[in-house]
Amino acid sequence: MTATVHPPEEILLGFARALRSSGVQVTPDRAQSYVDAVALVGLDDQRATYWAGRATLCSTPDDLHRYDQVFGAWFNQRGGLPRARVSEQPPARAAALVDADDGDDSGDVDQDPAGASAVEVLRHRDVADLTAAEKRRLGALFAALRVRVPMRSVARQEPWRRGSVDASRTLRLSLQQMGEPATIAWRRRRCRARRLVLLLDVSGSMSEYADALLRLAHRISTDPGIGQVEVFTLGTRLTRVTRAMHLRDPERAIVAAANTVPDWSGGTRLGETLRRFLDRWGARGLARGAVVVVMSDGWERGDPALLAEQMARLHRLAHAVVWVNPHRGKTGYEPLQRGVVAALPHVDHFLAGHSLATFAELLEVIGDA
Repeated sequence: MTATVHPPEEILLGFARALRSSGVQVTPDRAQSYVDAVALVGLDDQRATYWAGRATLCSTPDDLHRYDQVFGAWFNQRGGLPRARVSEQPPARAAALVDADDGDDSGDVDQDPAGASAVEVLRHRDVADLTAAEKRRLGALFAALRVRVPMRSVARQEPWRRGSVDASRTLRLSLQQMGEPATIAWRRRRCRARRLVLLLDVSGSMSEYADALLRLAHRISTDPGIGQVEVFTLGTRLTRVTRAMHLRDPERAIVAAANTVPDWSGGTRLGETLRRFLDRWGARGLARGAVVVVMSDGWERGDPALLAEQMARLHRLAHAVVWVNPHRGKTGYEPLQRGVVAALPHVDHFLAGHSLATFAELLEVIGDA
């Protein structure tokens, strides 16, 4: 007798609902992040699926114990929770996850001697030191990054629960009740998302970080709540890769960007490329009031005085300028590169950018800008 076929998404969302019933605060956006993360790691890898759920669905230490219990009961048929089944010829990935061997204990995942999970260790690893397999695992975790939108106030007002008194609307409400006192109406200034501009250094000195930075740019560009995002690459030339970064699949987006950039792993002329950006795009409005993020190690082959001049122009135009250096978080690092020395006086935030954990910190800074 053929069992009922359950789509992979139904199986995963059913697990999320079961986890919420156990007391874990699983919100719809976390459930969607979980589905997206599993789609990236593949349903055929149960261990990666396990960690994808821990990274996206759990928010407190108490959640981890409940997660282990529900995961084992749902996917390994331990405990009283129902187990989703598939037909004899289901989609390969869903079958591999749902019909996992009951003897494979999902709790027996690799942990370091201090007890930190393998995923947590991977989040803090320098992406330049990862193996190809570790980079694939890390790539799946980008979907779990929380993107916060930088906001700005506009002149137009909107009704709100608190703020300033909306006298006109309060009076109209009173007149509707024949002059009797009415509920006070409140209003506030509307908010809109700020434009975000990402300038990625893809020169030879940044080649080990270029893939991770492009994945971060793709995660930001495709977030449903983000406003306008523009992405450019810097090297010996300036290249706009915004269209490539809006492709839904990250692998296709990175390939499209690589095919667009003519100076991949070449030299670095930050001052010249920044001047081109400001002359053609920034001064015409793209950088005005925007949050601009420059991701570069600061190795400059051109004139550092030109870079300082262009960074000063950029700082006058933008709402905030963030410089992300992959070497910033390493032990013993000092900002001695000519490009970094020239740029720092015109930078609002100088951050590290060598691991997934530092990328998460960057997203918090962008959201608070």
